Amino acid sequence: MRKFSKDPEAISRLSREQYRATQQSGTEAPGSGEYLDNKEPGIYVDIVSGEPLFASSDKFESGCGWPSFTKPIEPAHVNELRDSEHGMIRTEVRSSHGDSHLGHVFPDGPRDRGGLRYCINSASLRFIHRDDMEAEGYGA
Repeated sequence: MRKFSKDPEAISRLSREQYRATQQSGTEAPGSGEYLDNKEPGIYVDIVSGEPLFASSDKFESGCGWPSFTKPIEPAHVNELRDSEHGMIRTEVRSSHGDSHLGHVFPDGPRDRGGLRYCINSASLRFIHRDDMEAEGYGA
């Protein structure tokens, strides 16, 4: 079983944008994220801890400018916190083990799939193609 934790070595390898998103609760510009239009099968993991967060099967086109998912793979890997920054009340999403800022969750997702939209920064994620999952330790 893989262990997931905040990895100082992984943090030191982050690009400026990845660091800003994950460690400083930043948001990448809409439409700019690497995974916005990714339609390949696989999973999205925390770029810092490696914990599995979202599956490609739960990704949908929301039109918001960021990758959107209906639910996390494992709810225990995602913490939801009240965010009252910028004069609005939102629910921030952070990875449980890596404590990376991922994005926000909103109640305007597809009704037939639970009604939630996890709006996530590509800069907080690393995509692992389905064909590579076992080799990278994500077989289960």
